[in-house]
Amino acid sequence: MRTKICGITSYEDAMHAINAGADALGFVFYEKSPRYVTIAQAKAIIEKLPPFVEKVALFVNVDANTINTTCQEVGATLAQLHFDAEVNIYKELMVPHIKVIRAQSQKDILKYPNEYKLVDAYCEAYGGAGKRINIEWFENTDNSQIILAGGLDNTNVIALKKYGFYGVDVSSGVESSKGIKDPQKVKDFIHNAS
Repeated sequence: MRTKICGITSYEDAMHAINAGADALGFVFYEKSPRYVTIAQAKAIIEKLPPFVEKVALFVNVDANTINTTCQEVGATLAQLHFDAEVNIYKELMVPHIKVIRAQSQKDILKYPNEYKLVDAYCEAYGGAGKRINIEWFENTDNSQIILAGGLDNTNVIALKKYGFYGVDVSSGVESSKGIKDPQKVKDFIHNAS
């Protein structure tokens, strides 16, 4: 499974994740998150990163112009939309994007059947709450276009291999404190997911 380490707030954390084998890094542009980074902070990190790593910008309840300009300014390669955007927003995006399903029931995971999507457990807050989704929902389902998030860590990610997910996304499960990654947890998570 491919791995994304989300909630990157420092260059050191970014490089630890890359050196451990992360396929993607997530940068949170949502001010209410403890992992929030400013455009200037994200740009300073991203411009020093090596090539061939996906730089994902996470957004909540913003317009297409904000997404486009932020991604362009910081050098993000993918936008992750943590909200149910209006159809016109998707049409106006000038950057590749991925939709997030905040699943409350099994039928939610069937949304967007022909697209890659990130599936997270529903909670009032947006992202990084560490809440686990009901894994039984994914049995006997084609999960090859799903990136699973929510409540993952280096101990429980191993059990997900049999479901055939495209990838996994972790934030709080590999931290020593909010917004600060634990290098060993990151390394173990990526090792156990691959």
